[in-house]
Amino acid sequence: MTNLEIDISKTFNFIDKDEVFGLQDEVSFVHKALIEGTGKGNDFLGWMKLPSQTDEALISRIEEEALRIKGLADVFIVIGIGGSYLGARAVIEALTHHMGSLLQDRTTPLILYAGHHFGEDYLIDLLDILDNREYALVVISKSGATTEPAIAFRLLKNHLEKKYGKHNARKRIIAITDKSRGALKQLSNEEGYATFTVPDDVGGRYSVLTPVGLLPVAVAGFNIRELLAGARDMEQLTTSSNRLEDNPAALYAATRNALYRKGKTVEMLASYLPSLNYITEWWKQLYGESEGKENKGIFPAGVNLTTDLHSMGQYLQEGLRIFFETVLLVKQTRGVLKVPEDQDNLDGLNFLAGKKIEEVNRMASLGTLLAHVDGGVPNITVQIPFLDERNLGRLIYFFEIACAYSGYLLQVNPFDQPGVEAYKKNMFALLGKPGYEEASAQLRKKL
Repeated sequence: MTNLEIDISKTFNFIDKDEVFGLQDEVSFVHKALIEGTGKGNDFLGWMKLPSQTDEALISRIEEEALRIKGLADVFIVIGIGGSYLGARAVIEALTHHMGSLLQDRTTPLILYAGHHFGEDYLIDLLDILDNREYALVVISKSGATTEPAIAFRLLKNHLEKKYGKHNARKRIIAITDKSRGALKQLSNEEGYATFTVPDDVGGRYSVLTPVGLLPVAVAGFNIRELLAGARDMEQLTTSSNRLEDNPAALYAATRNALYRKGKTVEMLASYLPSLNYITEWWKQLYGESEGKENKGIFPAGVNLTTDLHSMGQYLQEGLRIFFETVLLVKQTRGVLKVPEDQDNLDGLNFLAGKKIEEVNRMASLGTLLAHVDGGVPNITVQIPFLDERNLGRLIYFFEIACAYSGYLLQVNPFDQPGVEAYKKNMFALLGKPGYEEASAQLRKKL
């Protein structure tokens, strides 16, 4: 049992059930291509067996390194962009105390992030804070030359070396990079940094269950063995059957593609807990970078409800009918908090007195779902019982393999990202990188 539940019944006002289950032959074909490694991008299928084949020695080494970092740092910086930080951040923020940065009795380092944008003021503020904190960092990049994290690493490496001295700074730097080549691997060898490997056959957005995600999650104090165990539950379920009735990831992929073929080109991932905000961000990158190719693909967007009902609610209810919603629900919260009675009842809410806040939230989610369906928006629900490592592992693998199915159903390669290079070429030309002189001149004319 994986305890992950998917309900597609609220799509049947818009597509026939037969349109979903009529995709069974296509799903069986792409399932076979994934299992046998015969589809597009088959050299990047290493993520599929990470849950069941991650080596015990590697897990132990990650745990030992995390314990070492906890002993010398009260802040841990994760330097990376895209899949190099989003998966770890999604898990950490889903499990962390909402006001954790203010807790006085922290037993694990505060996790901060860098290298995911060029915000100069952000980096200035980060360095300002680190002047008075004990810290360490991990830099995550296969090549070591991706511009955003490379610049952040330069700044933080210099800061570390000035603060602790070059010898001691080395003990506070961990590199997760290619096993044998690239600028970061070369530097790690020269400086003697602790290193972990990004597997050659795992792309960045599928890397959360490698050291890329596991090390930061472990440093944050969470159980990576349980995370992997949950993913292993879902791996066993989804790789053992191609039947839509038995495979929730295949059912999700088939449903969203049936909707896409009916003109629903935007998928809105909606959640009702702030803990899930970065699950949404990770999901957006996973699906956007995997499917948006060859002038096709479902556009992934996200809303945080009920908050966004007071900003996006009008559009969701009555805007263009080009989207469908996938609603991510968590059945049980960590604690219990009830609405109090108020003697004056000026707000008129005494009818809620004694009800759990979660009950109010759940009724809001059900009311919203029904309103949106009535307003012309198909809804899929995905529910997990509780926010913990095991259930997050299941959810991560569910979304990963569903993305692979869905990309193949779209007949694109879900494991490459050729379009990402376009902005980089223009940026390098405008910044005056040697060899880009002709492109620079052409771009400046356009500007």
